[in-house]
Amino acid sequence: MINLNFMPSRQLALYAVKLFLSRSLAVLMSLVLILMALDLLGESGKILKVAGNGEAEIWRYISLRLPILISQNLPRSLLLGALIAFAGLNQNSEVVSMKAAGLSAHQILAPMIAASLGVAVLLFGFNELVVVNAARTVNAWSDSDYKPIPPQSGVIANVWILDGDDMVRARFVVGRGAAARLQGVTIYERENGALVRVVDAESAEQQPGAWLLHKIRTYDAQMNLVTSQEEATGLAGVEPSRFTLAKINPNERDFVALREAIDDLESAGRPTEEARAGWWHKISGPFSTILMPLLAATAAFGLARSGHVLLRACIGMALGFAYFLVDNLSLALGNTGAYPPFLAAWAPFLLFLLIGELVLVRQEE
Repeated sequence: MINLNFMPSRQLALYAVKLFLSRSLAVLMSLVLILMALDLLGESGKILKVAGNGEAEIWRYISLRLPILISQNLPRSLLLGALIAFAGLNQNSEVVSMKAAGLSAHQILAPMIAASLGVAVLLFGFNELVVVNAARTVNAWSDSDYKPIPPQSGVIANVWILDGDDMVRARFVVGRGAAARLQGVTIYERENGALVRVVDAESAEQQPGAWLLHKIRTYDAQMNLVTSQEEATGLAGVEPSRFTLAKINPNERDFVALREAIDDLESAGRPTEEARAGWWHKISGPFSTILMPLLAATAAFGLARSGHVLLRACIGMALGFAYFLVDNLSLALGNTGAYPPFLAAWAPFLLFLLIGELVLVRQEE
């Protein structure tokens, strides 16, 4: 008699979840340690090159990068963990025993999919509370070549804008709206495309219709002369939104802050495709964990004696990594406006959900 309950027995469900999560955790720890070591090989020299940086800054970099690596590699770890768990269940004929007891393929998968749903919710919260702050800080720090950065939250680093023919770079933008301030401002003044003057200012704050620059050093390219002054007015007519909206990275803003940035972009008449695609992907990204047991299920079914367990595991791995490839491609197309933002974020999820179901149904037949 076929068991019509969605879940198998409590003991069997707990056994499957424990097997799935323990393998996934082991894979995640291995991946993160390897990637962190490789990352340090390239970045530790840059960090220690800055005067005053030492072991404490290395550990700070590790603490900032670890949450990002965990977030990026958790779905891949669930895929590999599910493949390992399913291959073991198949090799020991446990799947055959479950099916002989009247369980369908969906019922065998149900505990792992339920566990993946819980992981997706936790990953969304982890991204919002930890990863966005770590990404914003480490990106601002790396953009400043690992020199000290302002301690305020919401700092945007390395912003470039055009003011007529002139190019303006702000190393840090702190705050937004009327409270926005600039640190490390460089103005490249040009005439007919030729550089005539470079103005460096330590900081800038808003004045009515302009910015007040502090501690200024000016290089005149025509006279080959450097002059200094304490204060001067510049950047006339440049709104603070030019700086705060010039560089919006969805990975550095939480769900609510990114929604506010999209509204600001719309009010300013700026393109919003990249921000909208990133906003939707904040949901679809974590929920991709639900797909991993389904795509890895090819390793669970079929007789182990047929000798095709490794082949089935490779097919499941190929399906999983094809999803990550298509997801990145779709998001890139959404950022350029080739896809609607909602479709760019959710189309890969829905496509591979259908592919996984098709493969599972064919195996059931």
